Amino acid sequence: MGTLIVWPIVRAILDTLIVTGPEGTRVSLASYRFFFNDGYSLGNLRITAWTTAVSVAILMTIALPISIYLRFATGRVAAVVQALAIFPLFVPSIILAYAFIRVLGPNGMVDIILNSAGLPRIRSPYLTVWGPVIGFVWDNMPLSVVILMAGLSNVTNHAVEAARDVGAGRIAVLVHIILPRIWPSILVATSFVVLGLFSAFTFPYLLGPAAPEMMGPFMLRTFGDVMDPVQARTQAVVTFAICAVFGWFYVRSIARNRARAAA
Repeated sequence: MGTLIVWPIVRAILDTLIVTGPEGTRVSLASYRFFFNDGYSLGNLRITAWTTAVSVAILMTIALPISIYLRFATGRVAAVVQALAIFPLFVPSIILAYAFIRVLGPNGMVDIILNSAGLPRIRSPYLTVWGPVIGFVWDNMPLSVVILMAGLSNVTNHAVEAARDVGAGRIAVLVHIILPRIWPSILVATSFVVLGLFSAFTFPYLLGPAAPEMMGPFMLRTFGDVMDPVQARTQAVVTFAICAVFGWFYVRSIARNRARAAA
């Protein structure tokens, strides 16, 4: 951890703060002032935050009902649903991006089918802000379902049956019995997804627009095309600082769960 994680982070922060010039070595916030005063950089940060927030919202809206269904359902249908929810785990991101382009891209399979049926074409999400969102939701579905199902193991059938015996409906059971017990798992799943999405590269690079772009491709282009390593490190530090906030929520949730289990 010290060699591969801590030291590179410290080195990146120092490289963005320490400036060596004719006047000697000094501490400067010039790179950060440039980032937060540059409209293009701020636009990329905003589109990254927007894409992450929308992806997490859609993902939780889909994953939570699936997890609750799998927790209480039995039989072949439940087994099929679970297999479909876990299946994206075995599909590499690059393969998914290629399949996305071939199916939903211009002149893709959907366009061919609609054209054959005499129907108008749909507006392709390829190379728009919705391209990475679709990829992120698909790619992070298995992890979210697994984490939420682990949290749902704390919801006993006796608690649900007792609530129903006193007249609680499905919404009341969800709000007062299920959600309070799985809220830490929702925070953990959200933190994991945010940490993965905020600095993602494959989907934004292959499926997203060229401008504005998410922070992952932005950092690569700044380092390789613009050849400005200091700004690339500044972008990385800003990204790390935002991700560290969600990492803190994750660590805090784990610590509280351990303390609760010990008590």
